Amino acid sequence: MINKIAASVARALADIKDGSTVMIGGFGGAGQPTELIDGLIAQGASNLTVVNNNAGNGETGLAALLKAGQVRKIICSFPRQADSHIFDGLYRTGKLELELVPQGNLAERIRAAGAGIGAFFSPTGYGTELATGRESREINGRMYVLEMPIHADVALIKAEAGDRWGNLVYRKAARNFGPIMASAARLTVASVYDIADLGALDPEAIVTPGIFVQRIVQVPRSATGPSGFKREAT
Repeated sequence: MINKIAASVARALADIKDGSTVMIGGFGGAGQPTELIDGLIAQGASNLTVVNNNAGNGETGLAALLKAGQVRKIICSFPRQADSHIFDGLYRTGKLELELVPQGNLAERIRAAGAGIGAFFSPTGYGTELATGRESREINGRMYVLEMPIHADVALIKAEAGDRWGNLVYRKAARNFGPIMASAARLTVASVYDIADLGALDPEAIVTPGIFVQRIVQVPRSATGPSGFKREAT
């Protein structure tokens, strides 16, 4: 019987290795799998390459992972914000490597990895420092830069609900990078608020099918709200 439900965050993350490339979902705080990030800090894997939309806010979530000294490199679009002082301090002192990627290119590089695309050309970044040393090509009178897919060892994502087969549904904008990251990683761990019985999730609403998810773990809601799903007995 297929059952991808992990008993705890610690068990779901137990075998993440030092040096892994870890994709972390979220757009700022929306869709950020905070419980999984805290679990990764407790687990202790180090020398990580993290792929995310930004470089953390304040001192929680991704910023806390950076502060713990477990990240060697970050690949993101928006590293500096008003409250990104953890990233700023590490980057300015040479303790953290940054690969800056325009957001559209970041999303497409992740999607390309999941779709099995070897590389693609994008006009974004041509003529800037981001294109230095990169192959470029003129296509139909416009210049493009070659972009490579981003594969990951692990993806940590957040969904609204899932079932024991790993099928996932999301809540509004919390969906963001989760689906493409799930398809681009060897191991996808998803935190969910609700575990649904098999068949309770509307097939038309399932965004990430279970084939892309290896483990799900239920976490408590940070705010009260109606469940909408019957919890499956464990």
